[in-house]
Amino acid sequence: MNTQDISVAKGTHLAVQAAHARNTGTELKPEWFEDIAVNRSATERRAATLTTRRTVKKEYQAAWLVKAITCIDLTTLAGDDTAGRVQRLCAKARRPVRADILEALGLADANITTGAVCVYPTMVRHAVKALQGTSIPVASVATGFPAGLTPLPQRLAEIRYAVGEGAKEIDIVINREQVLTQNWSELYDEIVQMREASGDAHLKAILATGDLNTLRNVYRASMVAMQAGADFIKTSTGKEEVNATLPVSLVMLRALRDFGEYSGQIVGFKPAGGMKTAKDAMNWLILMKEELGLPWLQPDLFRLGASSMLGDIERQLEHYVTGRYAASSRHALA
Repeated sequence: MNTQDISVAKGTHLAVQAAHARNTGTELKPEWFEDIAVNRSATERRAATLTTRRTVKKEYQAAWLVKAITCIDLTTLAGDDTAGRVQRLCAKARRPVRADILEALGLADANITTGAVCVYPTMVRHAVKALQGTSIPVASVATGFPAGLTPLPQRLAEIRYAVGEGAKEIDIVINREQVLTQNWSELYDEIVQMREASGDAHLKAILATGDLNTLRNVYRASMVAMQAGADFIKTSTGKEEVNATLPVSLVMLRALRDFGEYSGQIVGFKPAGGMKTAKDAMNWLILMKEELGLPWLQPDLFRLGASSMLGDIERQLEHYVTGRYAASSRHALA
């Protein structure tokens, strides 16, 4: 690959913005969301046409895939997680693409890493140790993940534990019953307390959209979470029957955009669950670019909750460099 070809990646696509101010939230304002209606068929049509409207090929596709890597929350949330598995995952986060591929792309000195590593609270200490000397933050799920149905004091204590272990980002999960029964004040109050328990750690609110039944509920839950001070809104735990989808993501982005217009504050977005391929990464990058613009294609405002996706992205980059597809086993994660 000609190193000049990837200059677009070194420029627009790899640019990292200065950190923006955190979302301080607002008072609970039901008038911002209660009367909103969502046209499902129009939403699905818009989401479907976004990814077919244009084709990104060759060096431009390579640049966008490198950008996707920098936005991945490399994740392991398995019942059999061990310190060794977390250490291997962190090693991959430090060097997500083989050195020979980066050199061929002209990015040997670009310090490409993933956006974060996401683990359970008891694994945070291992991840923090493995990532010493890097700027890669450790994110931890909390609040009775994935169901979110433990008593509130225990959920808040879990947040404090993860922060105490060194987590810089906390992925909380909301109580879906509060959305399904439209108990907005209780949902708001709980997220406010979770935000306070997180301290300086950024708060990502997982809406578990596959459990919310309607796109209208997705919009409403998104708005309440942002009013309560969430720094990111996130689609799924990855454990629901239906996880991240483009139509749901589109509704969340419209809520995010509306919140910004009402409050003047910036909130990030994280789809998670069910995304496995480089094509999936491209689809969500296109959605972000078309709906919110280039400022949201940065890891401080956009994350992809995935692990297996990284292996396929590296495989596609090797194909671009060599013209040949490698076996998937050549790009194992951990």
